[in-house]
Amino acid sequence: MAKTLITGTAGFIGFHLAQKLLDRGDEVVGLDSINDYYDLRVKYGRLDQTGIQKEEIDYNKEVQSSKYPNYRFVQLNLEDAEALNALFEREKFDTVVNLAAQAGVRYSLENPRAYVDSNIIGFVNILEACRHNGVKHLSYASSSSVYGLNETRPFSVKHNVDHPISLYAASKKSNELMAHTYSHLFGLPTTGLRFFTVYGPWGRPDMALFLFTKAILEDEPINIFNNGNMSRDFTYVDDIVEGVVRVNDNAPQGNADWSGVQPDPSSSRAPYAIYNIGNNAPVKLMDFVSIIEKCLGKEARKNFMPMQAGDVSATYADVQSLIDNLGYQPGTPLETGVGRFVDWYREFYNI
Repeated sequence: MAKTLITGTAGFIGFHLAQKLLDRGDEVVGLDSINDYYDLRVKYGRLDQTGIQKEEIDYNKEVQSSKYPNYRFVQLNLEDAEALNALFEREKFDTVVNLAAQAGVRYSLENPRAYVDSNIIGFVNILEACRHNGVKHLSYASSSSVYGLNETRPFSVKHNVDHPISLYAASKKSNELMAHTYSHLFGLPTTGLRFFTVYGPWGRPDMALFLFTKAILEDEPINIFNNGNMSRDFTYVDDIVEGVVRVNDNAPQGNADWSGVQPDPSSSRAPYAIYNIGNNAPVKLMDFVSIIEKCLGKEARKNFMPMQAGDVSATYADVQSLIDNLGYQPGTPLETGVGRFVDWYREFYNI
């Protein structure tokens, strides 16, 4: 039975991933700083679903789940290198999935240092802890935002991603570069996961589906940026988690055919890989809004606005390498996924 550390288990993807691994019998330790970037009720609600009660949580104290005998949780900041190293030395993890990060493109314009602390310093601490404690595979969250000014679609892991347009994107690109260094120098297997617009039950309150649903139900207008001329590769959380599990179970071995003359950005001679995890089917923003309206049975009041700084007009994931290498195939229809989110939202907020 594998022992996995998942960072960010009070977060959206980390919560769902922990449940998936626990349900199949893996031993899991969850970690989260539980910061106040968004509604703490959602974060504590996720933890409660996995048997971690709010009143039992204290900094750097491991809490045993009341639901899963194979699950423990610890509140910890990735920037706290001493406490993080002690956790690794004590637990001797087989694999690590690093999903903890300061999220959000727009927030990075206002609070850049939060991204340096969590996404750069915190990630170095994760790399060092993995290096010194025999971790067999580190998987970590990157983002579709790394594609930045790239206008070639669908976005491929073979493409150059040297022109990010937000500090959040730059921090994720930095993670990929730092991971390659540790794979090359120390033989640490690492896999970066570029997520594309994840949505579903227990989703983040700063994401479009949550914001739109809340506003429509409260008779408030929704902000439609770039005057609606946007598209996103919306990916249901269960499809995302299935991809993460397949990656976590299959550490990269290194690409023997890799060449420095014509370098493939997604692989290396070292045990290093990069994958897109998306739906491979972009949806126009206005079509997305129409589906939300249908699921809610209520029309939105729309406030059309210009493009926001740091944002991109379209995302579209080429996931062929994940299909070829690991048999990944997303399959949740958008109408189904949005319907499940709306049902969760109404229940959670008692609407």
